[in-house]
Amino acid sequence: MDHPGVDIVAIRKKLTSGEINPRDFFNMLNQASHNGLIGVQYIDHQDNWVELAIDYDEKLIGDPRTGILASGPIISLCDMASGMCIMLTTGKFFQTVTIDLRVDYLRPAKVGNRVTGHMECYRHTKNVAFVRGYAHDGDPDDIIANVTGTFMFLGPQ
Repeated sequence: MDHPGVDIVAIRKKLTSGEINPRDFFNMLNQASHNGLIGVQYIDHQDNWVELAIDYDEKLIGDPRTGILASGPIISLCDMASGMCIMLTTGKFFQTVTIDLRVDYLRPAKVGNRVTGHMECYRHTKNVAFVRGYAHDGDPDDIIANVTGTFMFLGPQ
């Protein structure tokens, strides 16, 4: 993946050496990615999980009659959080390919609310990582979607 103006190799070296933290990594990468264009924001992380969020924005509405957000931005949010939680769990920067990302919507996000994606990496092998998580619009006990995914590592490990 090419990100004009962003030196991915330099970022990879800084991230794997511990020179930069996941928040800084996210902010650098977000400058030139579609996640930055749709407004994905870093919220928090721990050793094996990441939370990212997206504010309600009219440009992300899927149905103008209802004002409900489209599913695409929510999927992108959870996909990005998945990649980041894999890096945290493995302690390495891997380029990954999404083999499977299943999003089971339980209800639409409330109009006007921020959507938060919480993803954790619960297992990884030499070549594959497994993640699970959810998206909510303000109350983690009242989620809008369950998410599970499988990712393959690319390149040197």
